[in-house]
Amino acid sequence: MKLVSRSLLKLKHSSKVILAVLLICLIICLLPYFAPVRAADIAQNQLAMQFSDRNGLPLGTLLTRDQEHTSVVPLNQVSPQFIHAILAAEDGSFYHHGALDMKAIIRAAKEAIHAKRIVSGASTITMQLARMLDPVPRSFSGKMQEIWLSWRLAAGMNKDEILAAYINRLPMGGNIYGVEAAARIYFSIPASELNLAQASLLAAIPNNPTYFNPYEHWERLKQRQKYVLNRMVQEKYISEANATRTSAEKVVFQSRQRGIIAAPHFLFWLANQFDKTQTEQNSPIRTTINRPLQQFVEAQLQQVISSLAANNVHDAAALVIDNHTGEVLAYVGSPDYFNEAKLGRNDGVQALRQPGSTLKPFVYELALEKGLIRPNTILADVPAHYAIPGAKLYSPTDYTEKFLGPVRVRVALANSLNVPAVRVLEKVGVETFLERLHQLGFEHLNQTPEYYGLGLTLGSGEVSLWELARAYLSIARFGDAIPLVSTFSNSPIPTDAMNRVSTSYTLSNYGIWQLITNILSDNHARATAFGVNSVLNLPFPSAVKTGTSSNFRDTWTVGFTTDYTVATWVGNFNGEPMRQVSGVTGAAPLWNRIMLHLHEHQEPAGFPPPEGLVQLPICAVSGLRPTPDCTSVVQEYFYPEDKNNYKRENQFNLPPEYDEWLAKQQQSNFTANNLRILSPHQGDLFLVYPGEEAKQKLEFKLVGNKSAPVEWWLNGEKLDTNSANSLFWYLRPGKWTLEARSGEMSDKVSFQVELASLKPTRRGFSISNSH
Repeated sequence: MKLVSRSLLKLKHSSKVILAVLLICLIICLLPYFAPVRAADIAQNQLAMQFSDRNGLPLGTLLTRDQEHTSVVPLNQVSPQFIHAILAAEDGSFYHHGALDMKAIIRAAKEAIHAKRIVSGASTITMQLARMLDPVPRSFSGKMQEIWLSWRLAAGMNKDEILAAYINRLPMGGNIYGVEAAARIYFSIPASELNLAQASLLAAIPNNPTYFNPYEHWERLKQRQKYVLNRMVQEKYISEANATRTSAEKVVFQSRQRGIIAAPHFLFWLANQFDKTQTEQNSPIRTTINRPLQQFVEAQLQQVISSLAANNVHDAAALVIDNHTGEVLAYVGSPDYFNEAKLGRNDGVQALRQPGSTLKPFVYELALEKGLIRPNTILADVPAHYAIPGAKLYSPTDYTEKFLGPVRVRVALANSLNVPAVRVLEKVGVETFLERLHQLGFEHLNQTPEYYGLGLTLGSGEVSLWELARAYLSIARFGDAIPLVSTFSNSPIPTDAMNRVSTSYTLSNYGIWQLITNILSDNHARATAFGVNSVLNLPFPSAVKTGTSSNFRDTWTVGFTTDYTVATWVGNFNGEPMRQVSGVTGAAPLWNRIMLHLHEHQEPAGFPPPEGLVQLPICAVSGLRPTPDCTSVVQEYFYPEDKNNYKRENQFNLPPEYDEWLAKQQQSNFTANNLRILSPHQGDLFLVYPGEEAKQKLEFKLVGNKSAPVEWWLNGEKLDTNSANSLFWYLRPGKWTLEARSGEMSDKVSFQVELASLKPTRRGFSISNSH
């Protein structure tokens, strides 16, 4: 009886143990369902970015931030040939078992015991995915972790979701991950278009991507491909004959140029414009680039640089914009992005450089807008000195170091004269001009007005080719400023950095912008500096401006037709000066080639005349109504209200600021038929200090063509002198009239001399002309 009781107790105890074991097993089996891993939990956000041009032609694919080349596609966008190949090679019964393949585990164990080594693995696609998601050491505990994660994956995802996650993470050599990235880089096709030969080769790589590297170990990869094809035969995906034929098929892996076909600088710039972790863009991002045009510009840029190599020119950049939409059609940052030895990765479109004279149109426009100058204003291109506290005397000159004297606004801007531009900026004010440049999108001009000074109009700041192109687009649109556009609306990338600083807006006075365009398109107006038949002269209407920075380190040409704006830069990224290269010989030939290509099949429309202005004939030399002795008559624009002054003015008298310039002219148009007293000036007042009358002298100075000996007369008395062009006179208090006579020609000025009680003191700084 006791024995029976003991047996019953043992049985009862054993039942509890068995129940406990079963309960533990049940918990282990069910636990993954309480902590499942779903597809959304392992979604890939750090993806490579694919780009196409405006017509869908591929431009290239860029790496993710962690430098892994990954593209994600759904299962239905992968070639069935690849799906069959990878299933056959890695897990033939994937759709028939759970997270673990128990049959494979038992088979592998038996083979290992019999051979006393591991002969085959039993790792399923789910287990491989677990290992990709959470790499663990190849130890017993690591294996348990892998199995546990596999169960959780199987609990939260169906088979198609697991397979999709797997094939989008497959290591495909180097830093390429996923079948889509591999197909595009190796064959330039999407994964959906892989044929059997391509698919079986790609399915062979993940087993050991380094060992089966297609560029370094082709024969090894071909042997692995045969294995994949044989497995596909065994799984009844293909016939044996098909496998044999496919194995012999020639497949070419493209030279791996980092996955970029065209516009590398543009693609990298674009990729940095938005946070890649916040997009789920799978299809190629459609950009505004025109790939054939892009490749043409790239080729022309390389040719121009080659032709200038002897002048120590190594780098260039170009940008092409559609005026109607603001879309970027071509973007070339350097001659060769992949040439690291020549700093090819530098982006000349975004790099900050001194713009030379390319900002001048904007200061003239602003001065016209504010009424500080008028279209018919005469500006002085004569030596000028600007005394600025704490700085050296600033004396702007042109690179020719010559001066033209009185010039019209049109001639000053068209010939890019420096001194008149500085004079205009002096009228406008540096701070006001800087504000306008900010409106136009020059966001990198972020120093104080004092930092740039009057040299701002000559390029003392630093801007990018992108900013210049955007600003000239505003001129081309007659003051209608819009942002540049780089992608179409279905792409998640912002159109332009300008969106961060301003929105589209219209600058005032449509007619003034038209006048600036008219000046920049006037081939004859710029003939003094560039000649009539320079590369700036196109066989159709175009407006253009060149620029050269100090020491010839940068040359620029920016211009437009009614349809396109083209901006080019030629220089050296390392800052070395070029030899005998200016804007018209450096960047202009490249600009010329691009413009001719853009309008090869259809000429652009002409520019409209400036609204609200009238044209009147003037003498090109004096800027006044033509007279019988005027040698060149041109048409100039006037405000209607200036017509009355035009009718009244027929005498041209140069103010004192021209004296030094006149003195240096051997045959001046303004002194050919008369004499001119340069010193003293009409109305001058001189102070003489008591006791110093015998020490202070005033120079009487004359310029002009003399038909007879010169006589000097002072208050009606002839001065006895042997000096025809100059003489010195001791200052005496009084009112004086000085006259110079030579035959029938004469000139007369009046001045005054007074006794001074105190010597004046100088304070502050002055802006004056040199006399």
